Amino acid sequence: MSGKYKQVAYYPGCALEGTGHAYNRSTKELGKALGLDIVELKNWNCCGAMEVKNIDPKLQTYLSARNLSIAEGMGFDTVMAPCNGCYHNLKKAEYDLANDPASREVTENLSRKAGHKTYEAGKVETIHALDWIKQAIGEDGLKARVRNSLKGLKIANYYGCMYTRPRHIFPEKDQGPGSESTWKPHFMDDLLAAAGAENVEYPLKTACCGGAHTLSDSDTSTKLVLNLLTTAEACGAEVIATECPTCHTGLEMHQVRAEKIFGRKTTVKILYFTQLLGMALGLSARKVGVHENFSDSSDLLHARGLG
Repeated sequence: MSGKYKQVAYYPGCALEGTGHAYNRSTKELGKALGLDIVELKNWNCCGAMEVKNIDPKLQTYLSARNLSIAEGMGFDTVMAPCNGCYHNLKKAEYDLANDPASREVTENLSRKAGHKTYEAGKVETIHALDWIKQAIGEDGLKARVRNSLKGLKIANYYGCMYTRPRHIFPEKDQGPGSESTWKPHFMDDLLAAAGAENVEYPLKTACCGGAHTLSDSDTSTKLVLNLLTTAEACGAEVIATECPTCHTGLEMHQVRAEKIFGRKTTVKILYFTQLLGMALGLSARKVGVHENFSDSSDLLHARGLG
């Protein structure tokens, strides 16, 4: 366990203040229950997401760098970003600023015009919510705090594609025992197993959900999600655990669309890993925002004594 992650700067990003509000709520409540402190960045901005990045990647680097600069100005050396897209973009900005002179030049120019200190690579570490819990508390710490075990709940852990790709922007991964793997990520598996869950062997952990294509090509996104859902059910899962608001929303919405458009019904439930861990620690389903999910898991949770 790492004491440095007991207090971190928190970058919720746009999605967690919108469709991913349940993730925002459950992340904060889980942190409180574990005795961890998160301090939201002041006056943070969008990380550039997919829209800006696709038009001007160097502008996206600046937008992410500005958030890192804010964290540094607040006295933090660690930013925790629960959203895969935000996590990915902040990590990519860090890499670009360290390796691409043109990105540094654009960031310096825009920072000067905006009137704030230019962020320099290496000053602030970006971590995911999974890193935060794994490193600050760990499996043993979770086991000691479990009040309502997830025993008997069969879970497929879905990480999405941006949590591990491209591999070169995540130098801390693939470093042997104790580190996360880009080939077969396991941090979510480890944490949920510590809370008593039964993790099924799920081969599509990092397959794309089609989130970037939802508006431009909904049928392709629905087919990609349907593949994730049917595979999870074939593996015996009752729940797909998520750690990304875009993936989570896509799985929920396209599960409904798959039945409506393609006549393919699936019954696997979609829950954030923070919601599952929160309930395992004794928090109510409402406290961690399960009622805000579109996927209705109430009957399953009641049957497992978690509702």
